[in-house]
Amino acid sequence: MSSAVEPLKPSAGQPSDPSASIKDVGASEIRIKGQTKIVPSVEIGNRTVIADGKWIKVGEVRHEELVEGDTVRDPESFVAQLRKSGLKVDLFTFAQRVPECTCKYSYHTEWENAASIAITTFDHWWKDLAEYSIRKAVNRARKLGVVTRVVKFDDEFVKAACPIYNEVSVRQGKAFWHYGKDFQTIKHELNSYLDRSIFIGAYLQDELIGFMKITWVGTTGTITQILSKMEHFDKRPNNALIAKAIELCEVERKSHFIYGSFVYYDSTSSLTEFKKRNGFEALPLPRYYIPVTLKGRVALALGIHRGINAFIPKPMFRQLRKLRSVWYAQTRKFSSESE
Repeated sequence: MSSAVEPLKPSAGQPSDPSASIKDVGASEIRIKGQTKIVPSVEIGNRTVIADGKWIKVGEVRHEELVEGDTVRDPESFVAQLRKSGLKVDLFTFAQRVPECTCKYSYHTEWENAASIAITTFDHWWKDLAEYSIRKAVNRARKLGVVTRVVKFDDEFVKAACPIYNEVSVRQGKAFWHYGKDFQTIKHELNSYLDRSIFIGAYLQDELIGFMKITWVGTTGTITQILSKMEHFDKRPNNALIAKAIELCEVERKSHFIYGSFVYYDSTSSLTEFKKRNGFEALPLPRYYIPVTLKGRVALALGIHRGINAFIPKPMFRQLRKLRSVWYAQTRKFSSESE
């Protein structure tokens, strides 16, 4: 289970205190694949633990990739409090975050990979990390009139962003999670961590054709949303946005710029290739799993906590992705012809 999606509500900025009291908050909102879901939760110290899953209930710190400080400062004490809380959890998981890549604990460990750029100077990124095709794309965007700048998050910005969300129902060969959302929903989903987030807009004259939201987390900057109009794909707004973000990370003296995971399920995906060409590298991060119940211990031993995708052979997974893309392409074509 991962709630690595656009956050809803800020968490406190200090590391969790295992000696703090347990506060039952009943339920919390998370978003998985663009859809809001209400899940059971409990507050331990200043960390909210959510529980999700059908057969195996997995607990994790809500929006752990965006809370500041250690996700869990003292895992033993934290899990002991989790057991006392009454929240039904079979496994508890948490990960270390950039730049801490060396294992600190001896729990069951599985490795994730963050797509990360180590920030030194913009010139270093431009000359040594970004591929020639990326420099060409950024220059093309500039020549075609695309201007990137930091923008204020307000109703005017959200209204300008709505057409981007609702331009097409399919992106990257699959259904677009955010398609069809209205003004209030989009505003609610973007209105989070504003005290340490910035928005960058890509404009063509007065039209917003793309935007990026970055949330500052300690010494890092994390992309929590990047989206642009397919109509203006040829103007390379996403490349222009990333270049602007690197400039801002240097100004803010951040150590790393993060764009989700480097690889999700398929190392040959177009998204992974895009990140690679933009200078992102896979930074390994340990994720720990701690059994809370006997069922959790058995699930961990059998590996079923990873979900069904982990058991699908990679070649078969790629074929299924291709079939999905063809199906969506045919569906769009039929829909267009029917209109």
